[in-house]
Amino acid sequence: MTAPARRTRTWAARLAAAAFWLVVWELAARAIDARIVLVGPLEVLARLGGLAATGEFWASVGLSLARIGAGYLGGAVLGVLLAALSSRARVVRELVAPVVGAMKAVPVASFVILVLLWVSSSYLSVVIALFMALPVVYTNVLEGIEQTDPALLEMADVFGIVGWERVRLVYASQVLPYLRAALALSLGLSWKAGIAAEVIGLPDLTIGEHLYNAKVYLDTPDLFAWTVAIVVVSVVLEALVGRALAAAQARWEARP
Repeated sequence: MTAPARRTRTWAARLAAAAFWLVVWELAARAIDARIVLVGPLEVLARLGGLAATGEFWASVGLSLARIGAGYLGGAVLGVLLAALSSRARVVRELVAPVVGAMKAVPVASFVILVLLWVSSSYLSVVIALFMALPVVYTNVLEGIEQTDPALLEMADVFGIVGWERVRLVYASQVLPYLRAALALSLGLSWKAGIAAEVIGLPDLTIGEHLYNAKVYLDTPDLFAWTVAIVVVSVVLEALVGRALAAAQARWEARP
């Protein structure tokens, strides 16, 4: 079977699975027959279309995306820097280890409440997204550095390759797969945690605020519509970031 045929079959299977669950959803909504509990996909799609026709919808999506994206990028950069420092200095690794361990262990809700005591609700999702991305990127990049082929390091020593050239010629190719996996994983975590932070902090004109209002006013169609919007944005983000990372890695590996 050719590659295009395999891709076609894969997409056909995914569409069939999605259609199956949409039918189940619609049948469940009709069987329950209580809009306050469950609404069907057609009504949700209609409500989402109505929301998407408003400027407030796109402003809310854009603001949430910008804040969470800033936190995600900050966590990724900080994770890489701390991993590099930890690989070179034992004292840095020992100092960072308990902080990273706490970030992994403490529930997101606890983090949100604590951070809300320290920063304005407007920056809450930024900090939470950073906290989600940092430990994942730090752990993976540090593992990639430690798993660098000793033969490559020995060759670099023989030829006197140090500093940035050592990073570019030796470490980068070894660490890139770990970094790519970390960025892909932490993206979804940061997005979901950032939205959860908005629901608790209620900054103005954000997705989280609309979710909270829909829950308070028992507007189930709105609640489902915003949830679908969150899922769609997440899927699009993961696809775009995944392709960008794959292209970046391919270009790096193809360099002379």
